[in-house]
Amino acid sequence: MAPTDLGPFLVDHQGLPRFWATVWASLLPADLAPATLAKKLSQLDRFYEYADSLHSPGSLENALADFDVNALASALEGYFFTIRNSSPITPASEERWQTAIQFVKRIAEWRRNKSRADDLHERFARLETLHWSLHVGKRSRAERVRALPAAVIEYMYELLDPESKLNPFQNAASRWLSYVLFIFMLHQGLRRGEFLAMPVDVIKCGLDRRGTERFWMNVAYNDYEDCTRYSEPSIKNASSVRQIPVSGTIALIGQEYVQNYRGRPGHSFLLNSQKDNPLSTERVTKIFQKVTASLPQSLKQLLQDHNAAESVSPHDLRHTCAVVRLNQLLEEGISMDDAMQRMRAFFGWSRESTMPLRYARTVFEDRLASVWKDEFDERVSVLRSLPVRAK
Repeated sequence: MAPTDLGPFLVDHQGLPRFWATVWASLLPADLAPATLAKKLSQLDRFYEYADSLHSPGSLENALADFDVNALASALEGYFFTIRNSSPITPASEERWQTAIQFVKRIAEWRRNKSRADDLHERFARLETLHWSLHVGKRSRAERVRALPAAVIEYMYELLDPESKLNPFQNAASRWLSYVLFIFMLHQGLRRGEFLAMPVDVIKCGLDRRGTERFWMNVAYNDYEDCTRYSEPSIKNASSVRQIPVSGTIALIGQEYVQNYRGRPGHSFLLNSQKDNPLSTERVTKIFQKVTASLPQSLKQLLQDHNAAESVSPHDLRHTCAVVRLNQLLEEGISMDDAMQRMRAFFGWSRESTMPLRYARTVFEDRLASVWKDEFDERVSVLRSLPVRAK
């Protein structure tokens, strides 16, 4: 895979672009994040490599050009069983297979729409019947939502309190940085890339029709400057660009960080490193590794038993936020359909996304919901021991 100003693309063993992979990439949604496109192309490259090893270099390109159903069926079937016989079967295995299927399907549809030949339509129908519904492996149980156990969340509140004696970070700036990461990703349900892309003035303030002060944030790219980080954070897609409410408590925490602990770096991004550079994804990973290392062994075991995981990740906080927010919406008497649309809007999922259904299937345990008692955004203990200055 090679990067260009136009984005990544696949090349063959001679360094030449793979034609049909380039066509396929051009047919994907224009708002697809570069990282997502790169992942899909990387998965597709494995299919190309398999087809090349099965026959000869360029065999898959030729089969697509001629729409040779026999050759395409042979490549797909062989690739399917190669993945199916690998061990262990994971969600990534199914992703690789689905990428190969969607690639062939999309090119086939594109070619079918460009041609009126009846035999091309017949060949497409045959390929569709044979392979479109195949799956590498069916899970024996429903996919687990990675919401963190309540005990882990409660301990993280105490651990990451900037005034806590348990806090594993040495100076005030790093303590506040880790605390802001935890609070905003948990309470606002932000993806890591979204948070890293936000400008310093992301939290807005205004009066509603009743004259009450309200806060909100726009989840979008930083309009002030381009990012120069090695691993550039990104907004996932058009649906991810959104406006979400922010409680007064969260706004105060953000204000405290910006005015007293962020420093005065020469960039406009909200999150700042100790070297006055925009915070990197790698640094966020290291922060959460340190948080995990600071958990008592009993909570590490609980994490393993509950989530089958050995560490806390930033995305676990987003999962936890989604579970609690959906639970609250349903407890307020909001219909499931309305709750699903509110979840899509808040978390940046498309209107057709099935992501909220994963949380709807989750059993909402009382001990999880009770972490935030009745008011998730106004949890009093969020400000426990915090010297938030009057502005």
